[in-house]
Amino acid sequence: MAVRKDTIFERFLAPVVKTFLIDQEGLRRFYESIDWQTASDRLSDTGLIYPAYYSSQNFHGIEGGYLNVSAAVSYDPITQYALPPGETLVRQGLLDAIQSKPRRILDLGCGTGSTTLLLKQAFPHAEVIGLDLSPYMLVVAEHKAQQAGLNIQWRHGNAEQTGLPEASFDLVTASLLFHETPPAVSQAILQESYRLLTVGGEVAILDGNQKMLRQTEWLTQIFEEPYIQAYAGGNVDAWMGAARFEAVHTQEWWWLHQITRGIKPLPYQTVEFGSATDVERGDRQWAMG
Repeated sequence: MAVRKDTIFERFLAPVVKTFLIDQEGLRRFYESIDWQTASDRLSDTGLIYPAYYSSQNFHGIEGGYLNVSAAVSYDPITQYALPPGETLVRQGLLDAIQSKPRRILDLGCGTGSTTLLLKQAFPHAEVIGLDLSPYMLVVAEHKAQQAGLNIQWRHGNAEQTGLPEASFDLVTASLLFHETPPAVSQAILQESYRLLTVGGEVAILDGNQKMLRQTEWLTQIFEEPYIQAYAGGNVDAWMGAARFEAVHTQEWWWLHQITRGIKPLPYQTVEFGSATDVERGDRQWAMG
């Protein structure tokens, strides 16, 4: 595994984590149990062009970032210690923020599918799709879903241009994605989420607490995250508003994290009565007596 040695994590924390907390032998067995080339080819969209912001960067100190099998194999063991007070508890906060009973769910930047699996378990009758740019992460996600006996669709694709039909989902989620994309891309993902949602559909975003990250810059240096400082300087609420979402609300979650939820509103419709103009929502029109 090609790993950079100059990050704080690799210099100080990785030796402790890898020596005492991670089952290295178990990881090796898992790696050797999968034909990665065949499995990733089966899940890959051969026509997909990787954006430069993704393919040109190292993430978490791994050369090649998520386009490296090593990133997929090591992601879950590392992440369980990187999301205090506990990964499942943090991800569960996203589900707790959902206020509807969606029938079709899209999890953008699903990675190894940890949140995607929770969504399917919470909404067992919903059709759930996990989308990610890394075919290797999708291989792990598929393996986890099969082990859990969950029927989830895995799609190799770009979150800002999914190619999926307009207004085809009731819920769009993204967990720990925005801090790994440039702010302009995060905003494009929200625009795409708006397009994909039905009227009244929800978007829910789990990520790092932007206010806290601005106040504790040293935290952004622990892992190699190329865009986390730009993310910290942004505002997801404002990005949501620019994407036309309404009822936008962000809550802090266990100090280090935040969850932002928004709704795709009913479309505005202009109704003219003579010289007067009334703006209504949806199909409602007020009759004048």
